Amino acid sequence: MMTTFKRTAALAAVLGGALMLQGCLVGAVVGTAGAVVGGTVKATGAVVGAGVDAVTTSDEETRAKREREQREYEREQRRCEQRQRQGRDC
Repeated sequence: MMTTFKRTAALAAVLGGALMLQGCLVGAVVGTAGAVVGGTVKATGAVVGAGVDAVTTSDEETRAKREREQREYEREQRRCEQRQRQGRDC
């Protein structure tokens, strides 16, 4: 029984680490936590499912993310310029 838990935890850790590289942290954290705490095959399936979601990001999702990041960057640049006009550091 303990060996199954160790295998599940190891699998969850490996998949969780791989998912972090994909940028889908929410699914990885939730799935990994479920696998480690529950130690069940169903929880491991959730981690694998989250991994599939991370790998199969659509073009539309990717575009929306880039646009959102661009808007955030431009907003931060405007804030920085405003701070500089006021004599403060960014």
